[in-house]
Amino acid sequence: MRAVMGLPILAVILAAFSANSAEAAYGGLFSFRNAGCCEPATYECCKQQCYTVNKTCKETVYEQQEQTCYKTVYETVYEDKTVDCVTYETETRYKDCTYTTCKPVWETKYRTVNYTTCKPVWETRTKDICYTVCKPVWETKTKEICYTVNKPVWETKTKETCYTVCKPVWETKTKEICYTVCKPVWETKTKEICYTVCKPVWETKTKDICYTVCKPVYETKYRDVCKTICKPVHYTKTVKVCGGHWETKTETIPGPVVKKCIQEPGCWTWDPCQCKCVYCPGETSVVEVQCPPKTCCKKVWVPEVTEKQIDCVRYEHETITEQVPYKVCRMEKEQRVKTCTYKVCKMVPEQRTKTCTYKVCKMVPEQRTKTCTYKVCHMVKENKTKTCTYKVCKMVPEQRTKTCTYKVCKMVPEQRTKTCTYKVCKMVKECHTKEVPYKVCKMVQETHTKQVPYCVKKPVHTTKTVKVAKCVPKKVAYTVTRCVPKTICKTVPVTVCCPAPCDPCCGGQAAASDCGCGA
Repeated sequence: MRAVMGLPILAVILAAFSANSAEAAYGGLFSFRNAGCCEPATYECCKQQCYTVNKTCKETVYEQQEQTCYKTVYETVYEDKTVDCVTYETETRYKDCTYTTCKPVWETKYRTVNYTTCKPVWETRTKDICYTVCKPVWETKTKEICYTVNKPVWETKTKETCYTVCKPVWETKTKEICYTVCKPVWETKTKEICYTVCKPVWETKTKDICYTVCKPVYETKYRDVCKTICKPVHYTKTVKVCGGHWETKTETIPGPVVKKCIQEPGCWTWDPCQCKCVYCPGETSVVEVQCPPKTCCKKVWVPEVTEKQIDCVRYEHETITEQVPYKVCRMEKEQRVKTCTYKVCKMVPEQRTKTCTYKVCKMVPEQRTKTCTYKVCHMVKENKTKTCTYKVCKMVPEQRTKTCTYKVCKMVPEQRTKTCTYKVCKMVKECHTKEVPYKVCKMVQETHTKQVPYCVKKPVHTTKTVKVAKCVPKKVAYTVTRCVPKTICKTVPVTVCCPAPCDPCCGGQAAASDCGCGA
């Protein structure tokens, strides 16, 4: 409040100070006049006086303040995104390709050939031959042979055996004392038993038997036989033969024109949404491309006629005489002796011994102590009897008679006649005509169609899920120390100079209020 009231006073002082200063600057051209003065005052009268006044000034002061600020931080978040992908699959397609081949067609033709053959004509003839044959006549005779055989006779006998068995009898008691338990201990014992076995003993014996055998004796004889044979005569003749050979010709077939997909190279571009570089494929265009030519090899038949020497055979008749062997059989008697071997069985008794093993139980007492229910075993002897059955063999001699049958052969001569049939060959000439086939080759063009494979790239659209990075803004608080300007008002002492109060009318010092030069 005090500062506000001092502002007008300060303004008046500054105005007076500025006026005095201006007058002094101009060398006293101007003189200070008072309102009630009629004459100008002198310099001594108007001398300035300085004094100190308090001036209020504004000053800017910086003070430190902590301030909370927020900054934006981008956080990378990955999210799933479905992307359409295009892959190219190679697909094999087929197109029809027409080509022409020369196919050999064989045609069969016939020509007539005359030839002569010798045909054999067989004539059958018969001839009677007398011969003697010894006919065997067999006579059956019988003979009785007596022999002895030991016949085994088995007799069954029984035998009673007494043995003792210890039968345990258990008694249950309950008390809290020491008790005795009988523990069975088994002891193994052996016992030898003698028994008789009849053992068969075979004896081999021999016996000579005389018998007569008719032995055939073969004798070789010869007879003359007339025989007509066909003797081959070899000669050669020239014949024309239709033949030829295959020649290989090469033909070049231009390749087909196919359409091919060509893709230009792509480029990488920055995608701000995904925050990464994305590959952009180039444009796809269809271009016609001619396939490489194909070389086809085909065989062509070239006919040719050649002359060939053929070896031929003709047959000429020739009569020869040869000796033909034949065999004659006659039977001769021969005495033989054969030895027959037979076996005779005798039963010989034999004493044998076998060892039987059996177990005997002994009860051994054992001392135990426990508070529970226990059992006491008393062994009670019990006599038992079992019956054993065994067999005894006795050999009883038995007389037997068998009748042996044997045959005796006698040779009886017998006259026989047989008719032999033989054939005689005569060669008769015969003329024939035959059709000989031969082949003629003709080349016929034939058109074929085959499937030619070619590859086509087919786009296949698929989708796949990829991780896409996304920047998410996020505000983060942080503390900053700042210098904040602050305006303060303070009182500053200021020296102010102004003219002293004077009285120009009286020429002396007077009060300032009289002169009108008051503050």
